[in-house]
Amino acid sequence: MDLHARLLDRVSGTGYELDDAQLAAVARLAELGQRRRGVYLHGPVGRGKSFLADALFDVLPVRTKRRVHFHAFFQELHERISQRLHRRGAVAKAVRELLGRAEVLAFDEFHLHDVGDAMLMTRLLEELRQREVMIIATSNYPPDGLLPDPLYHHLFLPGIALVEQLMDTVELTGDVDYRLVRGRARSRFETGEVRAHAEAPGEPVVLDVGGRAITALGVAGGQVWFDFGDLCATPTSTRDYLALAGRFRDWVIMNVPRLRTADREARQRFANVVDVLVDADVRLTLVSDHPLREIIGGEIVGGELRDLARTASRLELINTTG
Repeated sequence: MDLHARLLDRVSGTGYELDDAQLAAVARLAELGQRRRGVYLHGPVGRGKSFLADALFDVLPVRTKRRVHFHAFFQELHERISQRLHRRGAVAKAVRELLGRAEVLAFDEFHLHDVGDAMLMTRLLEELRQREVMIIATSNYPPDGLLPDPLYHHLFLPGIALVEQLMDTVELTGDVDYRLVRGRARSRFETGEVRAHAEAPGEPVVLDVGGRAITALGVAGGQVWFDFGDLCATPTSTRDYLALAGRFRDWVIMNVPRLRTADREARQRFANVVDVLVDADVRLTLVSDHPLREIIGGEIVGGELRDLARTASRLELINTTG
């Protein structure tokens, strides 16, 4: 059975019926996989990018491969590099430890907003090129849309050139956002809800997260309560959210505003929180004076639009199934 047939067999076995755009993407992914050519699969939210990329990863006849989420991988990479700070070849050694002898690396949700992460990504891509690792990446952005802030975008142009050198771009479009198709909750995250009123248990607690202090409105067993301002309007990071998601399986975020009224950094942190909680399959409850359509509505300009579109799509899961 050739790779195209194996890929079709893999996706059809899930019970989903592919639309025309997905079928065209499958044919292209199979062609690139046959040649061991990198894949950069991008398009609007909910079109099945991760689903198809995962299927390609699974059927590739390669013994040593690794699939990672962008946030989690970069947290681990940062930690390993910091252990060797100022040592020669720190990035190369950290990548070697993380990947071992992997011939294929699959990145889900590839996006860059932090200039430091963008510089590190350029170094990482250089290492992957030297090691001749095949990369499979999914993103809501085309390559030239990465690090969209016009103040810093030019700094990642060498990285974009490497993306285009190492991967062929495949755009997945379609009329249906499958995340909005109604149905029973399939994950813990989807059992969350949006509430108008709630009260945090107990007293505020200062949580130690890797030596950083983050205030929680309350903690009860595996549940943690945050104020939107404490979590997103202060300089917290994705690494903090990853660590907290490992400790608490049920999150409540209170006083969630209309995102258009929050500043740019707070909007991006909120998007990152939702990304992390979806991937960790943590239940999320939002408490707000506004319905979900008003929280995520409004005109958002610049590169933030795509990330907030993904966030809106993910939050619709708890709004329609919770």
